[in-house]
Amino acid sequence: MGRLFGTDGVRGVANADLTAELALGLSVAAAHVLAEAGTFAGHRATAVVGRDPRASGEFLEAAVVAGLASAGVDVLRVGVLPTPAVAHLTGALGADLGVMLSASHNAMPDNGIKFFARGGHKLADELEDRIESVYAEHRTGAPWGRPTGAGVGRVRDYDQGLDQYVAHLVGVLPNRLDGLKIVLDEAHGAASRVSPEAFARAGAELVTIGAVPDGLNINDGCGSTHLDLLKAAVVEHGADLGIAHDGDADRCLAVDHTGAEVDGDQILAVLALAMREREALREDTVVATVMSNLGFKLAMEREGIRFVQTAVGDRYVLEEMKEHGLALGGEQSGHVIILDHATTGDGTLTGLMLAARVAQSGRTLRDLASVMERLPQVLINVPDVDKSRVTSSAELATAVAEAERELGSTGRVLLRSSGTEPLVRVMVEAADIEQARSVAGRLADVVKSALG
Repeated sequence: MGRLFGTDGVRGVANADLTAELALGLSVAAAHVLAEAGTFAGHRATAVVGRDPRASGEFLEAAVVAGLASAGVDVLRVGVLPTPAVAHLTGALGADLGVMLSASHNAMPDNGIKFFARGGHKLADELEDRIESVYAEHRTGAPWGRPTGAGVGRVRDYDQGLDQYVAHLVGVLPNRLDGLKIVLDEAHGAASRVSPEAFARAGAELVTIGAVPDGLNINDGCGSTHLDLLKAAVVEHGADLGIAHDGDADRCLAVDHTGAEVDGDQILAVLALAMREREALREDTVVATVMSNLGFKLAMEREGIRFVQTAVGDRYVLEEMKEHGLALGGEQSGHVIILDHATTGDGTLTGLMLAARVAQSGRTLRDLASVMERLPQVLINVPDVDKSRVTSSAELATAVAEAERELGSTGRVLLRSSGTEPLVRVMVEAADIEQARSVAGRLADVVKSALG
């Protein structure tokens, strides 16, 4: 059995890779590991369990709840809510564990399991490794210690979760959104009720698309991975801006009033300046990953804001922020963490804060986002290759070195294996888009030949 946990929990095709048996077993293992770690010491353990609207989430939720209850953990079932809502409620309700069933931006056949520790923070790598180890031990024969009688966990629905989370979001906004017309694309996902409710309570006039989930249409041609519908709707309705989420609403991308995309780097830049203005940007520092556009780094330097770079993955951004007490970080993909108000990337919170800056400043989003100029960046996903060899292939290393010499100081190359999918990402940045495309195409061909 290969490692189950990737950069963002356990993911796979539901009922093929991610089965009910696996979901149940991992949940029992998580309960045992956290008990061993002392998380449950001195009290009866409680877990918050939520999911996105995928059809497979229904049976996987049942399996997770059964596993936790069989291990003596009481379960608060919050239903369909965004990942950051489950994280928030885990902390707000004093729960010992949170579990979210979602494959985020992945297509509908996939699903995933993500665990949160007490306080709503992602589990440390060593705890995930221990959960895998305990699961494997008991899968091959060692019996679980199981409570009986009054020791088994109790399960109840917690219907107040949506209102509690929305009240939190609206309550932390620095100003209202009155006067703004906003289009929301909910990706037929977990924020289909939450996000419109939060924006409406904050005073915005709304047009909502992609907010009729049926269990099968999540991320299907809509949301943050497919912006065309949002761009058209913003222009059609004469909106001030558009906000797009992914399936579990832990990310946010935007569209300005002309229909132009505003990516995660630009959102980070806008929020960094807004937070510094109200003295909320601790250490005048923002955290981003190696995938951030070079234009973002140059803009932050020009504005006197320190830029700290991490490996790809919002968990690494979060680790850096927590270690140094920083307030803002994120990824180009739209995972933005505002640590004073969320323990993980929160797409609804990010969209609200971005809209609040537009309302407060009286400037268009297009004008605000112009603080940084995006240098041409080409990203090619190369599927069906041995991603484990991306750092060890001599042929690939030679090709990368040649590309870097060609680009010189005006560009860069980044190759990385996906943490959630069987593919290698080739990213090339250059002052000229045609050069970036040419170099990226050649490198993608080498990846196919060397790792295929």
